[in-house]
Amino acid sequence: MRPSRFTEEQIIGMLKEQEAGAATADVCRKHGISSATFYKFKAKYGGMDVSDARRLKTLEDENARLKKLLAEQMLDNAILKDVAAKKW
Repeated sequence: MRPSRFTEEQIIGMLKEQEAGAATADVCRKHGISSATFYKFKAKYGGMDVSDARRLKTLEDENARLKKLLAEQMLDNAILKDVAAKKW
């Protein structure tokens, strides 16, 4: 997945700008994003502070790392079962 060109701080800043009363279309035009992207950001980061967004990012990274470790462990387990099942 391609990383966002905006940081969490910038995204939350955009959302706060719109919540302060600016029109969504104006905020999107100012920052060069589509309204669909804005609403995707709002769904993910709506109601968060910068510290919450950082915590979310660290948890997502840790979750991805743990999923990778689990997949590798399951693959090793399957290989060992295949080797053990063969008759020599």
